[in-house]
Order: sequence, then structure tokens, then C-alpha cells
Amino acid sequence: MNKQVKVGLVQMTCTADKQENLAKAVERVREAAQKGAQIVCLQELFTSLYFCDAEDYDNFALAESIPGPSSDVLKTLAAELNVVIIASLFEKRAQGIYHNTTAVLDADGAYLGKYRKMHIPDDPGFYEKFYFTPGDLGYKVFKTKFATIGVLICWDQWYPEAARITSLMGAEILFYPTAIGWAHTQNDDTNTEQYNAWQTIQRSHAVANGVHVVSVNRVGSEAGIRFWGGSFVANPFGSVIYQASHSDEEVIVQEIDLAKTDSYRTHWPFMRDRRIDSYSQITKRYIDEE
Repeated sequence: MNKQVKVGLVQMTCTADKQENLAKAVERVREAAQKGAQIVCLQELFTSLYFCDAEDYDNFALAESIPGPSSDVLKTLAAELNVVIIASLFEKRAQGIYHNTTAVLDADGAYLGKYRKMHIPDDPGFYEKFYFTPGDLGYKVFKTKFATIGVLICWDQWYPEAARITSLMGAEILFYPTAIGWAHTQNDDTNTEQYNAWQTIQRSHAVANGVHVVSVNRVGSEAGIRFWGGSFVANPFGSVIYQASHSDEEVIVQEIDLAKTDSYRTHWPFMRDRRIDSYSQITKRYIDEE
């Protein structure tokens, strides 16, 4: 039996004005809904510029509670449009405790919960450990009106363990809100290699787990980084069925067939053949010789 779902990807530029970005995201979600989207994913930290390019205490003022002001606006929008909204926000949990968090709002406006980013990078231009406490909610799936979805965030993309666990919890689609790009000083060969590696690792999650992967990235130049866009949808064979541009804002709606998961897992039974009895060493940081 076919189970068709239309997913919307909002790839956009951002400014320093938080309310302006939120209003823009609202309009883009409306546009996606008009195109038939049932689940709409916004990019990582879409209400602001990517502030993690510098360690600046003033940036903590951008954070908010979840549920809170931005998620309240989006839950009303979700109910109005009958769409699921995946919203990546800077969460203030308590004084001195902040997270990189995604809220999931169901098509009736219900707040289904949040996922807190588990893997936190610390690289030049991406000083996220200064701002974000590692997630402590574990991996999450959300039973929405249209599909059971898993949400991971940006740096989580590089870890097959995160995709595997989320898939084992029943996710039919893996969504990755993202903010990643090239340094202005890099040459074209390096840029191409980095983007290809980023897309390849996520396509491999689709193959290994037999699920669709939806990755939503921002575009535009901010503080020495040229965000590379390139948002895409991969099917359970890892084939890219849509890829956005590297420079333009886009609202993409792509229909996917969730029944492909059963077909794929039946014909290429990686889930069946997992040797779970042999994986205990995966919990070690490194396997030293004894």
C-alpha cells in the first residue's frame, strides 16, 4: 500500500532581526502549504544569524523557552494550515543552561515535544560548545498526523549511531535542520569535497536504515561563512530525488512514498541481518589494544 507524504523544505537567508526572520519563516511555511506540503522543516536556528561564529555573551539574549514565543506563533500557524512544522530554536532551559533544540508541532497545533542536539561541535567559526549544553533527552521520534518522524540536528548528521537509533525507534523519515557552509577562504575543490562528504554521509543513513532523509540548510554569507544551501531529499536507496541550489532561497515540496521502506528493507534486509550480539564495543570511546 502506498503512503504518500509531501514534505516541505524551507531554505532561506537570515538577518540580525529575530522577528523579521520569524515572519519570513511564517510566509515560507505558508508558501509550502500552498504547494501541498504536509510536513514542513525549517533550517537550524532560523530566527537569527548563525551566532556561533563567535563567542559573545550578548548572543545568549537570543534564546527563549520552548514552548515559548516562537513555537506559539508556529503552533497557531500549524493548526491554521493543517501542516506539521519542525522548528529549530535556541532554547533557554534555565539560567546558564541553553540548548540547540528543535520543537515539533503537529498539524492541529499540538506541541509534540522537543529534541535537543546531542553532538555539539567546536571548530573555527562554529563555536557551539560555548553556547549549547549537550542534549539530555536522548534520541526522539514524533508521531505526527502524517508520519512518524525522527529529528536530528546538523552535527548529528555525521554520526551513523544517531540515525540508526532514531530509525530503530520507528522513524519513517529522518529530518536534519542544518546550518553549515564554506569558509570564504576555501578553494572550489575543497568546497566541492566538503559538500559531497556532507551529502554522502546522510545518503548513507538513508541506505543503512531504509528511510527517507530530508536535510534543510541555510544560504547566504554571514561572518566569513558562505552557507552552502544544497538542501536535499534522499530516498531509501540513497538516491537524491531533489537538491536545492547553493545560493538561492527556495521553498521545496517533494512527495515521498513511505511504503518504499518496507520494500527496501525486504529486498535489502540490513535490519534483519544486524548482529546486535557483536556490537557491545561501540560504547567505548576507542578500542585500545590490551
